[in-house]
Amino acid sequence: MPEFTHIAEDRVRMVDVGEKDELRRLAVATGRIYLRRETLAAIQDGTVVKGNVLATARVAATLAVKDTFRLIPMCHAIPVTSVEVDFDQKEEYIAASVRVRSVGKTGVEMEALTGVSVALLTIWDMVKSAEKDERGQYPVTRIEAIRVILKEKC
Repeated sequence: MPEFTHIAEDRVRMVDVGEKDELRRLAVATGRIYLRRETLAAIQDGTVVKGNVLATARVAATLAVKDTFRLIPMCHAIPVTSVEVDFDQKEEYIAASVRVRSVGKTGVEMEALTGVSVALLTIWDMVKSAEKDERGQYPVTRIEAIRVILKEKC
């Protein structure tokens, strides 16, 4: 068999998980969005023009988890059995946490990461008018520390 010195860039494929056992799967991902203190206060007080920021972000995260396989090309469509989305508002940021459970042949970390990412992006979208400076820039707003903090199978 010939040796290959490179892999063709156009060759992509979904991993075959057909022979794997179905197991309970769990993944938890977290991330943060930094916002102006005035914006954080408006979120807490429920006075953001677009409505309830965290409720909307919770729904967006749940939808994103369920649609991960449509967004990430090589992800499998998996049977998601539960999604939990939590927020923790701090002095300078909001931390988001997404916990995903499934019973299947592959992990759910991509679903958890997608859920956190979309939750944080939804928050940004809902408060962007309050976050812009006089030049239309976002000097404070940033999303950071998106990561998987737990992945289990049993």
